[in-house]
Amino acid sequence: MNAKIVALANQKGGVGKTTTALNLAAVLASRGKKVLLVDSDPQGNASSGVGVFRTSEDRNIYSCYTGAKEARDCILPTGQKNLFILPASIDLVGVEIELISQEQREKRLKQILRPLRESYHYILIDCPPSLGILTINSLTAADSVLVPMQCEYFALEGLAQLVQTIRKVKKTLNRDLFIEGLLLTMYDRRNRLTHSVASEIQNHFGDQVYKTVIPRNVRLSESPSHGQTIIEYDANCSGAKAYRQLGGEFLKRARAEA
Repeated sequence: MNAKIVALANQKGGVGKTTTALNLAAVLASRGKKVLLVDSDPQGNASSGVGVFRTSEDRNIYSCYTGAKEARDCILPTGQKNLFILPASIDLVGVEIELISQEQREKRLKQILRPLRESYHYILIDCPPSLGILTINSLTAADSVLVPMQCEYFALEGLAQLVQTIRKVKKTLNRDLFIEGLLLTMYDRRNRLTHSVASEIQNHFGDQVYKTVIPRNVRLSESPSHGQTIIEYDANCSGAKAYRQLGGEFLKRARAEA
C-alpha cells in the first residue's frame, strides 16, 4: 500500500466538511480499503464523530506536532472495520504560535504522515475552517484537495480565496498538489439559488465537480452526536445513499488516475 492523502478543506465553516470526511472515510472502509482519518481541527468533531470523545493527554495529533509521540502510537481504532483515527486535541489552537520559530513549519504534518503511507490505502485529513498553519500543513502533506461547499453566494467568494491558497501552496510547497474535486453539499433541489450557484460552479470547474450531490438530511446531522458515521447510524437514509454514491465516484476517479 502507498496511501493517497486527501485534504478536505474549506475555510468557510458549516459546509459539511467534517461530515464528508467522516462519511467518505466510512464508505471507503466499508469497501475494503484501509483508511486513516486525521483530525486536524482543534474542535475535534471528526474524532467525536467516530466515537472518540476523549483521549489520553498525549495520544493525539498535537503530540505528533510537538514531537512527543510518533503518529503510529496515537492512532486509535473506531467502531468500523478498516477505519482508524488520528484524533485531535484542543491544544492544536497553539500550534501556529509554537511552530512560528521552527524551520519548515509548513511541512511538519507531511513529516508526521510519511511513515504511515505504507499502512493505508487512503489518508483523509479534516482541516479546520481557516487558512492558517494547520490547513497549510494539510495542503503541503496532501496529494490532492477535496472541497465540500454549499450552493450559496458566499461560498463562491470563499472558493476563490481557497483556490488562490491552493495555487500558492502548489507553487512554493507542494508542486504535485491538485484539486481532487468539488462536492456540493446540503443540496436543496427546491431552492432556485441552489441551482443557480451549482450551475455557475459546474460551468467554471467542469469535470472537477462531482456528479454526486449531498442532500440536506437530518440523519446526517444526528449521526455524529451518537459517535457514528451515517453508514453505521442509518445506512438507508438519503444521506447514506449519497455518500455511498460519492465513494463509488471517488474510487472510479482514483482508478482513472492510476
